[in-house]
Amino acid sequence: MEFADEKSSDGKVWGLFKLPFRNQHSTTTSSSSGFAHYNQQQQSYNNHNNINDNSQVEGPRTHGSSSVSSVARSLLPARRRLKLDPASKLYFPYEPGKQVRSAIKIKNTSKSHVAFKFQTTAPKSCFMRPPGAVLAPGESIIAIVFKFVEPPENNEKPTDQKSKVKFKIMSLKVNGPMDYIAELFDEQKDQVAVEQILRVVFLDVERPSPALEKLKRQLAEAEAESEARKKPPEDAGPTFIGEGLVIDEWKERRERYLARQQVEGAADSV
Repeated sequence: MEFADEKSSDGKVWGLFKLPFRNQHSTTTSSSSGFAHYNQQQQSYNNHNNINDNSQVEGPRTHGSSSVSSVARSLLPARRRLKLDPASKLYFPYEPGKQVRSAIKIKNTSKSHVAFKFQTTAPKSCFMRPPGAVLAPGESIIAIVFKFVEPPENNEKPTDQKSKVKFKIMSLKVNGPMDYIAELFDEQKDQVAVEQILRVVFLDVERPSPALEKLKRQLAEAEAESEARKKPPEDAGPTFIGEGLVIDEWKERRERYLARQQVEGAADSV
């Protein structure tokens, strides 16, 4: 591109091609200063937004972490008060058409008195002895579970038998020793804990197994405990009530002694 030179009235020659560069320099300077100012404002605006965004993100994040921890705590299993043996199954000898027995040992492992209660999905064909009790800390009991075994269908083998019956053991913390009352679990439903859900397992009586031998031992121990509870307490001598008052046994002895003295005195007078 060619540019023509022009002379002014005073005879000086002006190069027209220099004027655009001069204007461009001033324009570039002004535009660059304006652009820098714009960048400065944009950066301060972005920093301000980042601070706001961080504050907005950190708030819900903290709240979310606390809510997650509370949910995690709620999902943790409650601490059990009872130790069960067997822990998750009830073993029954497989004898179709008969009422069979199983046994489970229940021990209170907590530091307070605990009431327990049995429940079953088949109350018409199953029952427990005892159905519930109150255990002191460290105390244990062997409960016996009775079940009627239905005859097999389609000539199923004992190992193929599957029972849908389940048992549930619940516990409740109580204040000190007391008599067992089933209504306790209805009155304090919020404090009731499910210790375990037990499923039924049948054992072949013609095939020895450790589970079958253990069941026989537990049943023998349960029968021995039941007989021991039926026996009257041993006589430990006179029992004093209050200060100096004795029970009827000593009172009857004194009355017999006085009556004998009266008879002997009357005989001597005659």
